[in-house]
Amino acid sequence: MTIRIGKNTLSFTLLDVTSQEQPVIYEPYIVKGGISMAANLREALKTVNLSAADTHRVRVLLDTPSTLVPIDEFEEEEIEDLLNHVFPATQEPRTALFNVLPDLKAVCLFAVNKDLRGVICDQFADVQFIHAMTPVWRHLHQRSFTGHRNKLYGYFHSKRLDLFSFQQNRFKFCNSFEASHAYDALYFLLYTWKLLRLEAEHDELHVMGDIPEQEWLLKELKRYLQKAYVINPTADFQQAAVTKIPGMPYDLMTLLVKGR
Repeated sequence: MTIRIGKNTLSFTLLDVTSQEQPVIYEPYIVKGGISMAANLREALKTVNLSAADTHRVRVLLDTPSTLVPIDEFEEEEIEDLLNHVFPATQEPRTALFNVLPDLKAVCLFAVNKDLRGVICDQFADVQFIHAMTPVWRHLHQRSFTGHRNKLYGYFHSKRLDLFSFQQNRFKFCNSFEASHAYDALYFLLYTWKLLRLEAEHDELHVMGDIPEQEWLLKELKRYLQKAYVINPTADFQQAAVTKIPGMPYDLMTLLVKGR
């Protein structure tokens, strides 16, 4: 089973290899305001159908702020200090986590609320925490090798825009912006394009996810860039079953189809 947890979102995904009609079971849970995510998860675990799930093992996909460290400079004992420097600690206790991206020579640092982690670890014996961007970065890094153009990628999720670009086997650029409005998204996309000195006639921009005012945004982008595209998950993942499930985030689709 995979549990995906965002700022105000929670969902459960089960893979049922015995069923041809419904090989993937996706159950979003309506998060209740006024109580913690840990309390929401505790309530959700009472209602979600776990009969087909392995109740010993779970993957937890966390859509939470993260930062990258070059793999050559990574020291596990420094994780908490680095996170506290990039994301100042709040009153909520948290546990620092990391995912290694060997093909990108980087390590992703992120954190999970301690109470939330406690609920998960009490329910499941074998827990794997994965940052939501990890499968997206790895998949699009492989995709970036097609063709000879430089590429900038933008992933919209949780009212944020993650922008990233690769150069061979490393990140050339990676940053995250608040972008709940299309005007903000347009600014960040074009500003980053200019910052990276990409060429409007030849290089490519690819966006995906929950894109605000998609038609307007794409029309505006094409006023300045000749090659601006929206990634269609159905085509990207060759009509995999998960792409037919309404509301499933692109990062969760990528994890289920391509792995972490």
